[in-house]
Amino acid sequence: MAARNRLPPWHEHQRLPNGREVLIRPIRPDDAVPLRAAFPLLGPDEIRHRFLHSLSELSPEMAERLTHPNPRNEFAIVVAEPLPPGEALVGAVARAAVTPGRREAEFAILVSRFIANMGLGRHLMRRLVRWARGKELDRLYGDVLEHNQPMLQLAESMGFRREHGDAPGLVRVVLDLRPAEAA
Repeated sequence: MAARNRLPPWHEHQRLPNGREVLIRPIRPDDAVPLRAAFPLLGPDEIRHRFLHSLSELSPEMAERLTHPNPRNEFAIVVAEPLPPGEALVGAVARAAVTPGRREAEFAILVSRFIANMGLGRHLMRRLVRWARGKELDRLYGDVLEHNQPMLQLAESMGFRREHGDAPGLVRVVLDLRPAEAA
């Protein structure tokens, strides 16, 4: 009987502080339509913080790419309503992708303002770190706009260090994943 309640790997139900129930799970191809439908609900700053520039829409091609990560070197999870795939509104996305030829992965996280400030960014980051460690990577990094203070504060609180970004206005945050004796 207990097996019936068991969720697949990387799936977890969570009750947010506001009482809302969500399902945290790997992204699925069926999420492309809900992602595109929810995109207009994002504010301009939310879009810039995730994509590092303005976008007016999430194109079908971009949604297709986001919802089909390569399991060998990419990991993407969503926070969604606990409804069947294709019907569930997606409120947050976190992803990491291994940099070709390197032992590191780049991360990106977007938590919509409708479920922000409830600990989901930290929770999603922990999941990305766990995935990267499971891949035995040396580093996890992300480029963050310098005015995205919530993300910079989250990264710092989780042990990321700041480096100069590749472009003006960007800060690269880096978490060393190697054991202390190997670092």
